[in-house]
Amino acid sequence: MTSSLLLLLKGPLQSWGDSSRYRDRATGAYPTKSGVLGLVAAAEGRRRTDSIEDLAQLRFAVRVDQPGALLHDYQTTQQWQANGSTSLVSRYYLTDAVFLAAIESEDRGLLEGIAERLRSPRFTLFLGRRSCPASADLNQGVVDLDAVSALSEAPWFAAPSHRKTRPQDVTLPIFRDGVPGEEGAARQDVPLSFAQEHRKYAWRTVVQEPGGARIHNDLGTRRADPFFEEVISA
Repeated sequence: MTSSLLLLLKGPLQSWGDSSRYRDRATGAYPTKSGVLGLVAAAEGRRRTDSIEDLAQLRFAVRVDQPGALLHDYQTTQQWQANGSTSLVSRYYLTDAVFLAAIESEDRGLLEGIAERLRSPRFTLFLGRRSCPASADLNQGVVDLDAVSALSEAPWFAAPSHRKTRPQDVTLPIFRDGVPGEEGAARQDVPLSFAQEHRKYAWRTVVQEPGGARIHNDLGTRRADPFFEEVISA
């Protein structure tokens, strides 16, 4: 039987680097597989040099409940011990975003073990970067459904203020691991090693699930605007 562990990823700031290079630290529009599995590895107390091959084999999907807004932060760094020069670094964050992620496996006991460690993590849990702590309700438990079905049936976690801007019937986009031969977007975010000396990531195909998750919005006060909903779901 296939089961899924649901993780609620919300907070004032999130940052999911998928194409960061040098002094330009970007964020993806939704959580990366490497970022979420890194969070799991931290909860389990794994060091950066420990093997993560077992985690990389888990199937992954994420639902966009509230896309948030992009924040661009300019920061400076300086090697003050060596009286070095100051460097400018650009970091991007998502503000007030909410996502529901699902980690899928045929081994329910494995997922239950991860859920237990998330309740009492060994290391502090972050939403992509150290300045983005995870919320206390991160762990939403294990359900006996595949990842897409679990995300389709889970309640909507968007804030009331956001729900009031959306129509009465909402479609939430779901992004999942593609199967061999399936067309989608290539993304290099499958972690092979978190070692600081040589981080390694493999490629996967990301597919946007047709139809997404259909939600009835009790706080919606207008009919759907196709153009607005397309922008929100992008």
